[in-house]
Amino acid sequence: MSTTDKIFLDARELEHPVPLERAIAAIRELGEKNYFYMIHRKNPIPLIELAKEQGFSVLNKEDAQGTWHILIAKDRSLDLEALCDV
Repeated sequence: MSTTDKIFLDARELEHPVPLERAIAAIRELGEKNYFYMIHRKNPIPLIELAKEQGFSVLNKEDAQGTWHILIAKDRSLDLEALCDV
């Protein structure tokens, strides 16, 4: 079984537009063996729409504390639900 590497960004303390800029830079670098995982204080709709338009697999979930977990992968066969910490 191959390993899948997580590219992680904690954007909860970052001010707009830094989270979006860093997230876009990260997903541009995604390969088949890694995925992007961001935690944020809000649901980043523009990022999610952009990723979906580009054909990426996307999962966005809010945890009990109101923190959003956003996972994005180029490899659409990855089980993002299983990789999510929520």
